[in-house]
Amino acid sequence: MDYTSWREILKYEFLGNSIANYLWFAGILLFGFIFKTLLSKLLSTVLYKLVKRFSREDNLPEFRRLLIQPLEVLLFLVFLYFAFQVLNYPMDPSEIRKGDPFLKTFMFRTYQVFVIVALTWVILRFVDFVGLIFQHRTERTASKMDDQLVPFFKDFAKVMVVIFAFLVMLGAVFGVNVAGLVAGLGVGGLAIAFAAKESLENLLASFTIFLDHPFVVGDLVEVGGITGTIEKIGFRSTRIRTLEKSFVTVPNKSMIDKPLNNLTLRTFRRVSFDLTLTYDTTSAQIRAIVTELQHFIDNHPNTNQDGVVRFQTLGASSKNIMVLYFVESMDWNEYVNIKEEIIYKVVEIVERHGAEFAYPSQTVYFQQPSLNSKPAPHPIHDGSNPSDFE
Repeated sequence: MDYTSWREILKYEFLGNSIANYLWFAGILLFGFIFKTLLSKLLSTVLYKLVKRFSREDNLPEFRRLLIQPLEVLLFLVFLYFAFQVLNYPMDPSEIRKGDPFLKTFMFRTYQVFVIVALTWVILRFVDFVGLIFQHRTERTASKMDDQLVPFFKDFAKVMVVIFAFLVMLGAVFGVNVAGLVAGLGVGGLAIAFAAKESLENLLASFTIFLDHPFVVGDLVEVGGITGTIEKIGFRSTRIRTLEKSFVTVPNKSMIDKPLNNLTLRTFRRVSFDLTLTYDTTSAQIRAIVTELQHFIDNHPNTNQDGVVRFQTLGASSKNIMVLYFVESMDWNEYVNIKEEIIYKVVEIVERHGAEFAYPSQTVYFQQPSLNSKPAPHPIHDGSNPSDFE
């Protein structure tokens, strides 16, 4: 087949477009699909050079990881636009007029929605990267306040971006009067406020947390029967990592309405238990145990001088010694290790003095009747009172 024949084939028209136009359409789409990843990397490199002045570290791999996927989608949509531009249409596809076919209107608006969503996705990932830069900076500071402010304002910025994109979509795609819509929200604001009452309460509670500072990220708190470490303070809720390593999400309203015990702010951790000894333990043994244990707790490097060891009560099955002391450590693992060390010492002291630990028990005494005792005489009834025989 010669060159002239190929030209004739390319000029052949189908549905108002030549074969050449369809080939250009397919070629542009194929080019965009193949090179979208490469072009995304190049574009992300250019964008990174614009923001590198705000970051001291080399965050290009992290920047690409965040932006590569949304940029690929956005670039493919751009190539899709240019691909459709090479085709001829009985109606201009770039404008929507009143009375246009539903299919044209639907496809055009769908394309616009995808473009706005892709742009919003890129901006949200960019906000994530800016938040990552500030997070690296907060890790080098001693204050924990900035550790919780960065995630908060990052989430706030992302919410604003999504709201703005939604309003743009309503105005540009669906032709909604955004200014009138915002003004109308003032009339229906009361109904919206009631519908979003809990969300607004949690949002206000989050500002209360930031202003009053009852806790910061990293604090060990106890609230509503939950004990754990604060990992994140968000718009609506606070995330807590419990001692069992589970992840609990608590509404911010509950964090300020319920009594909250910030265990990190304690100067000491209190330990209290009863040391139960058997009843055959002598008073001399008890005095020796109390004296030695009191001396050990007072001189321990990780306890203060407020420890108390006293022979306290006579229980139902044991002689009880009260042991109370305070550990000078806020670290949970160190606190547990110190408790274990002291418990071992308690056992050693009790064993060294020849005493034994008691456990709940009962002693039953049986008394044999003497040979000279006589059984009590039974009463004699004369039948005058019938109740005597009942």
